[in-house]
Amino acid sequence: MDFANFDVDQIFGLSDDTNPLLWLIWIIPIVIFMFYGQRIQLQITSGDIKKNIEKLKQLKEESRTGLIDYIKKELKPKADPTEKLDRFISYFTIMPVDMDPNGIIPKVRHTMRSREEYTRSQVKAIFSDIDTLEITKVQNLLEVATTLQLLYKIVNHLFLTAKKQNNYPLILPLQMMLPFIMEEADALKGAIPALKHGQPIGDGIGPMVVGKMMLGTEKQKVAFETVWSQTEHEGRKLYLLKAEGPLATVGRPGDGVEHIVSQYKPDAIIMIDAAVKLEGEDSATVAQGFGAAIGGIGTDRFQIEEIATKNNIPIFAIVIKQSIKEAVATMTKEIADKADETRSQLYEMIAEHTKPGQSILVVGVGNTLGVSQ
Repeated sequence: MDFANFDVDQIFGLSDDTNPLLWLIWIIPIVIFMFYGQRIQLQITSGDIKKNIEKLKQLKEESRTGLIDYIKKELKPKADPTEKLDRFISYFTIMPVDMDPNGIIPKVRHTMRSREEYTRSQVKAIFSDIDTLEITKVQNLLEVATTLQLLYKIVNHLFLTAKKQNNYPLILPLQMMLPFIMEEADALKGAIPALKHGQPIGDGIGPMVVGKMMLGTEKQKVAFETVWSQTEHEGRKLYLLKAEGPLATVGRPGDGVEHIVSQYKPDAIIMIDAAVKLEGEDSATVAQGFGAAIGGIGTDRFQIEEIATKNNIPIFAIVIKQSIKEAVATMTKEIADKADETRSQLYEMIAEHTKPGQSILVVGVGNTLGVSQ
């Protein structure tokens, strides 16, 4: 045999378009992907999702264990609280029917406040003696553990349902949402040390600004876990409102605003709050705008907007931008350093939009953990 003239194309007929081997090389993968493509894609995608589910499971277990250990070691409960805490963590809330939206806000407010009050009373029952600060800290830690467990259950349910039915399109939404879910889960994990040690978190920058302005003034309670005081600036009367620090609470700013507006009729409302930054934006940047700057499920925002509209009071906003993780974790130096700049912008806004002799309600919105007044 002449190996010098060995021709692979002639042996396998690769230069001939009608060669059966060449057709099989093209047709077999196409047939495989036609009948098994979704299953192959599902197996490939499942690997990454499984890793994230395992991480979620670990986070929920760590938050639960951390809460139980914190209560046992730091707060000395009357008895072993494990069983009761597990029951709390599994609690759920059924929101009111919204088929007819008329009157839905009072129903939602009633449902959420009933849940808060019940949780608070149950936390108190675990201890023979506990102060208000520790109650609010335990409540927040419970919310973290409950949220992480709920995220794990939902993600695991969607994944197992898609696997059970070999349904690749069903797993696509989960694949798209998972990065955002994991970002929130990581942020909640970062909140746990701050809550245990009573340290200010990024969301507390609004109360921090207003709390500094309250120093040296007489504070009065205006609503549940909410305080206010009066001061003056360049001939204008300022009504200052924030959650009662250093408790781990956002207070009830809606009730506070409603009370002050009904009693004193301010000429403007300025709200200071943290805001989630967009991708590409720098953290700890201060921005001004219009409208009620307040998060949550919307009941306080609705209440403030309604009372302002009835009294024809404009609402201005100042926000300090930060990531989700920065908002719930220990406050960074960059965000804390913006308190003075925010106060300067507040005074500029007051000078631009009001006149001497008028009054302004300044609301510091956010969780006031570790921030006094």
